[in-house]
Amino acid sequence: MDRPPAYATSRLARSHTAHGGFARDFVEGLAAHPRRLAPKYFYDTAGSALFDHICALPEYYPTRTEIGILRACSEDIAACIGPGAQIVEFGAGSVLKIRLLLDALHSPAGFIPIDISGEHLHAAAAALQRDYPAIPIEPVVGDFTAPITLPACPAGARRVGFFPGSSLGNFEPDDAIRFLRHAAENLHGGGMLIGIDLVKDPARLHAAYNDAAGVTAAFNRNVLVRAQRELGAELAPERFAHYAFYNAPLRRIEMHLVSETSQRIVVLGRRFDFTPGDTLHTENSYKYTIDDFRELARSAGYSPGACWCDPDRSFSLHWLAMQ
Repeated sequence: MDRPPAYATSRLARSHTAHGGFARDFVEGLAAHPRRLAPKYFYDTAGSALFDHICALPEYYPTRTEIGILRACSEDIAACIGPGAQIVEFGAGSVLKIRLLLDALHSPAGFIPIDISGEHLHAAAAALQRDYPAIPIEPVVGDFTAPITLPACPAGARRVGFFPGSSLGNFEPDDAIRFLRHAAENLHGGGMLIGIDLVKDPARLHAAYNDAAGVTAAFNRNVLVRAQRELGAELAPERFAHYAFYNAPLRRIEMHLVSETSQRIVVLGRRFDFTPGDTLHTENSYKYTIDDFRELARSAGYSPGACWCDPDRSFSLHWLAMQ
């Protein structure tokens, strides 16, 4: 691809300032081979609402399974975390699962939810604060995969990470290790509670990412709708098909947007041509065995502790202490 003209570079720089990297990453993703986009850009206000809808779908087992584990094992989990903990949730979204922890913990010192979708986060945090008025709740809007400044930890409190939903599966394994190491620096030795989806029947995985109601398809296309709205991109989201499949050798679900026609995306002075069948890779969701994840955690500097699973062993929650 030719270098963009100077005016396009200037427009890209201005849009990057206004949209926190979305403009840069969208253009660079379209210029890459193969084309790709980071899944964090799903989560504008509309995308966050669509994801909440996905979590309630009958095909999408991870949310209700993890909630079931949290309910059944809350006392054991609270014993690992200990009293007086300040909880930091990475990618907090609607902050639903933290309620189960806050109800079980002894004298929690505070809660810091981090999410990239500011409007969605602030609304959820305000509702949580009304229900838990005695617990300091300090939302932080930002990309938790990048350096981020957190509110101070109260004197004598233990800072503990909470990363539910198997969101770590969106990272390439090496990037997952880097994230866990980065998180450890912010947690100051307090440990981490993390949800991990497990390897299972590919048919069940396929159904979870290809729901009959088409909500996941709308969620996937929403990143293009966002580019139209925020970046002024000239494109037709309806001409891209949602495509998700389980890549068994790599143990991951892949989500793509597949061009159904010959078409062109024009954004910030750059033109990108698609032929029928060309794809934009929008997400990976890695699945692990328990042993494989525990080994990954050790590589990141943690000591794997207790692990809790549902009866079908389809999902797991892990307590990771610091080495």
